[in-house]
Parts: sequence; structure tokens; C-alpha cells
Amino acid sequence: MTFCSWSDTDFRAVDTARVLAADAVQKAGHGHPGTAMSLAPAAYYLYQTAMVHDPADPDWLGRDRFVLSAGHSSLTQYIQLYLAGYGLELSDLQALRTWGSLTPGHPEVGHTAGVEITTGPLGSGLASAVGMAMAARRERGLFDPEAPAGQSPFDHTIYVIASDGDLEEGVSGEASSLAGTQRLDNLVVIWDDNRISIEDDTSIAFTEDVEARYAAYGWHTQHVDFTQGGSEYREDIGALDAAVRAAHEDPRPSFIRLSTIIAWPAPTAQGTGTSHGAALGADEVAATKKVLGFDPEADFAVGEAVLAHTRRAVDRGREAHRAWDERFEAWESENPERAALLQRLTNHGDPAGLAEAFPTFEPDAQKGIATRAASGTVLNAIGELLPELWGGSADLAGSNNTLIKADESFLPPDRATSQFAGSAYGRNLHFGVREFAAGLVCNGIALHGPTRPYAGTFLVFSDYQRAAVRLAALQQLPTIFVWTHDSIGLGEDGPTHQPVEHLSALRAIPGLDVVRPADANEVSVAWQTLLGHRDRPTGLVLTRQAVPVLDRADLAPAAGAARGGYVLSDDEGEPEVIIMASGSEVHIALEGARALRAEGTRVRVVSLPSHEWFDAQDQDYRDEVLPPHIRARVSVEAGSAMSWHRYLGTEGRAVSLEHFGASADYQRLYVEFGITPDAVATAARESIAAAGARA
Repeated sequence: MTFCSWSDTDFRAVDTARVLAADAVQKAGHGHPGTAMSLAPAAYYLYQTAMVHDPADPDWLGRDRFVLSAGHSSLTQYIQLYLAGYGLELSDLQALRTWGSLTPGHPEVGHTAGVEITTGPLGSGLASAVGMAMAARRERGLFDPEAPAGQSPFDHTIYVIASDGDLEEGVSGEASSLAGTQRLDNLVVIWDDNRISIEDDTSIAFTEDVEARYAAYGWHTQHVDFTQGGSEYREDIGALDAAVRAAHEDPRPSFIRLSTIIAWPAPTAQGTGTSHGAALGADEVAATKKVLGFDPEADFAVGEAVLAHTRRAVDRGREAHRAWDERFEAWESENPERAALLQRLTNHGDPAGLAEAFPTFEPDAQKGIATRAASGTVLNAIGELLPELWGGSADLAGSNNTLIKADESFLPPDRATSQFAGSAYGRNLHFGVREFAAGLVCNGIALHGPTRPYAGTFLVFSDYQRAAVRLAALQQLPTIFVWTHDSIGLGEDGPTHQPVEHLSALRAIPGLDVVRPADANEVSVAWQTLLGHRDRPTGLVLTRQAVPVLDRADLAPAAGAARGGYVLSDDEGEPEVIIMASGSEVHIALEGARALRAEGTRVRVVSLPSHEWFDAQDQDYRDEVLPPHIRARVSVEAGSAMSWHRYLGTEGRAVSLEHFGASADYQRLYVEFGITPDAVATAARESIAAAGARA
């Protein structure tokens, strides 16, 4: 980062960004012009002065990351990407918020070069940026832990622009508290303190001392006041530059309060709620251009000298990249084993011996193993081979079985406890009771790369992190969500902790794989399979209670779970009824089938741990497992049957739970609520009768 010294052309470029924002929203007829106008100096400063980045290589490993948490102000970023030479052109700004454009209403990762994250839901960008900062520290620990501070090719900064709305959302507080605990000194947040939201003045809803709040979180805080205390409006870039420099010298995450006036310098729209979320109007746009010395009649006007000047960012990026390459090559030659690990991770390769490391479990019909316990066994078996795999729990590590026992916690050493040894480069994460933040932090880790995160909580509390799960799916991130205590089988904790509708609700999220293994061996297969999926998130759904480890001597191998659904048990000849089940209800389905067979009924039992994996199979396989002409079908799952009806058809019957649970031991609950082998057999008879009547 060089000292900030702006020329007249730089100031003209900032004013150009303002009028481009006003023009783009005016042309679209809708959008958010005001924040992009008042944030133009700060955004320009980041892209042209502060950040280390290379517009010619947006995915460069050595780059700083920029997160526009105020995603509604997408033009704040789009205009800087255009000016800096990332490939956006004027026509893209003119196509704002239109079909097929590179400039959608909110930034979308993978869609527009230079956009690091999909933001939109307020607070999510800031929370995910905390994950990026954690990932950067873990990356340094894996590849270059001995290097002095600031001298490793893996040292870089995560910059965030956040709005009032971001800081009003609770998840930003969750994640910021965690960032303070972790002392993430590579994280710099600039808060656009303009005191305006859609409902105008934020004093109607947002009045605390935010700086004091962040100081209480353990952040380094500063205030840069473009309003000069209300005496005049002067965009003091030198003060902002000094604040960013001070941020880099402090061993804590940094929070810079930047006081601005929204829509500055629009004559009548500045400081108003309407400028936050609506076009300024043709007259106001023209008046703003006149104030700034632009032709009021000219739209999307960009001076040649301005563009030539801002596109020098490409040359600066190339030079920064070249200098970094020299340091990286020196590191490579000095650290061949670590370099090989980095290459494997960037190429998404598996280490030698990984397939053999996944455990198999001996049959155990009496004592059994909870699938959450089996998951912990798998994690610890593969952990040494996969240093990139790391994560933890929302204060439920012992319940979720998410600890990798041979490794330390990711913590400043002085934060360690008698139970958890801490290291700045540790592996086990402690999110605290912050389910939503845990999900978004893990999304940030996945976005940053090259490591692979997982986050654990109870299935019922997936409600708290659903927005994070949805964003993981939307961004096609390989985040792993470990959800335990998956049914009324958790027993005495009662209905507040017993999920009912959650499996169906989660299966409704496009792009999310929901996987509920039947036994310990399906758990092992599930982990092996999901680790191979790097383009989507997975929810691994696990039991609290012990379930039988199925004896596969007379059943199909657990490897079939990799296909999402498979024939677990079958009779000779065509089945009269198909019983489908997932998770802890598979052994109940098998017992129900045994009763039916004693009556002479031919039964097929299908273990269906993942609807999404099964639906991804070719039609021939799916028809082989679930022949379309066999309409007598039963589903068995201790939750809402909503997501099963497409497999059941009109003659099928569901053994399910369509109401809330109760507090009692799980054995009693399964009996009281009719999730039993007898109920399965009864449902099968009814379905056979219904299918026969329609024949």
C-alpha cells in the first residue's frame, strides 16, 4: 500500500463514479444510487490505493479480498471494477439489473469478475468476511507459519464496506464478537455511517454507540468524519488513508466509522431516505451533474483521461503480482512439502490413502452406534490426511462430535482453556452459541479457499442458520453442515429441540444435498461422497440415539448410499410393496418388512439417505430401485412427509410425524407417535390395497 496522494484526475474519477451511479439507476428505473454516490471516494481509495489486487487475474492467490456487505449498493463495486479494468465496460453499467447482464441487482460471485461473494441479505457479507479472515490465518498456518508478520506470500487483508443495515442485523454482531475473540488483525471494516435507511432517518430504530459496541467486542475503532462534525462536508481521503494504515498496525480487527451524507452532492436528494432505494429523477440527476461540473445533458459520460488514469490499476496489479511471484517462488523452493499440499488443494486432489482411511464398522444390532458418534469417528480417522478439513460447532462440540482430537483449537494462545489448547493456526473452531454466524463464517472460509469447513449444531437449530445454508447453495459452496439430534429420537429435551418439518424444509432449498445415513457404515460412505462434491453444500443429518449397525451379510453394501438411494433388502420376484426410509427409521422399515414377509408379502426395502443424490442418478437406475409400475409404497421418517410424496404417489402411505413432539425417552415417543414396525406393516397393507383397487 502506497501513501495516498490524489491528483485532480483522481477527484474527477470519483465524481465520475457518482454520476455513473445516478445515471445507471435512472436508466434502470430502480436501484440504490445514494450510497454508491457518497461511498465513491472510499471505494475508489480501496481499489486504486489501498488494496493489493490484479484486475487481469481476479483469482490471484495473493490478492486482498473486498466484500461489499452493503450489497444493495452494488454500483459501489461495479463502477470500481469498470474503472480499474476488470472487464466490465460502460455498456454493462448501462445494463444494470437487466436480464443476462454482468451487473445484477446485488453482486453475485462467479457471475461478475472481481466479485468475491454474493451479498444481498444484510449482515451476511460482514459475517462471511470474518470467515475469510479466519481462512487466511489458517492458510498461513498450513503453508508459512514461521514467516514474520507481513512477510509471507500468504499475508493479505480482508476489506469490508458495511452499511447501517448490516450492523442492525444480529448476525453481524455474532460474527464480529467472534472476530474480536479471535483477534483477526487481517480484517478491516469500513462502516458507512450515513444515518439513512429505506425508512429514512435511522434514529427511529438504531441509536446505540456502534463504535463503543465494536470496542467492547475487542476491535480497534476509529472515526473518519467527512461531515466534519456537521460544520462542512469535506471528503478527507488523507484521514481515511491514515485510518487504514493505523488498522494495519493494530493486532486486532479494525472498525472504521466513516460518517458520510448519502447521495452527496445531489442538491435536494442528499441525506434522504428516497435516495437510498430509488432513482433520483431526471431533474435531480441533471442538477447533480451541474454541481459536479458535468454536462447535464450527457449520460454515462467518462472522460478519456479519467479512464486511462484509473486503468493504470492493471499495471499496478501486474507489478504487485510479479513481486509476489518472486516471493512465492522462493517460498516454494524452501517448502517443497507445503508447496505440494497447496498444489493438491488448489487442484482439488485427494491425498494418497484417503479411500482406505474411511472406517468400516462391525455389525451391532444390540448396542448400536449413534450416527453422530460414527461421524466423529470418521472425522478423526481422515483428519490427519486432510489438513484442509476443519470446523467446529455452535457450542455443541461434544454433542455434534465435531472435534478432531489430535489437533488444537483455532484460538489466540492466551484464549486457551484447560479443556481446549489454543493455537493461532489451530483446527477446531468454537463458534459459540451463534448458529447463523457459524454458517456464514464457514461460507466465508469456503469462498476464500483453499480449505474446507464444516459447522455443527442440532438439526432443529438449522432454522437459525437457514439463510446461511441458502446462501451456500446459491453460491455453490462446498460448506458442510453437520446437524445432529435429528428427530424425536433425542427424547427428553422435548418439542423445542425435536425437529419435525426441518428435513422437508431443507430439501426444498435448491442446490443443497441433505444426507441422513441409516447407520455407521452409511455415515462413512456419506463423508467420503460429500467430500468429493465441491460445487454445493451438504447437510449431514445424524442421530443422537444409538441405531443398529446393520449386518450386511443379507443386505446390500453400504456403498449404495453414495447414490442417494439403493435396494437394501429384497425378495425373489417382483415386490408387492416398496418401503423407503432414511436414517434411524431404516431399521424400523426392515422390521416392518420382516412382519410382512411372515405373511407371505414380497417386500423391497430401500434406504434413501439423500433425495438429492438419488435424483441425480440416471433414470434407468432410479426406475430400477423404484419401478414406476409398483404403486404400493411406504415412506418411513420421523418427521414431516412433505418431501416424500413425489416418491409415494397417490397410493403410497407415509409413516411420519405431522405434529410437534413431547418430552420422554425416545423409545416411548416412537411408540406413542406410531413410528413402529407395526405401523410400517399396516401402512404397507393399506397401500397394497389402494394400489390393487386402482389396478
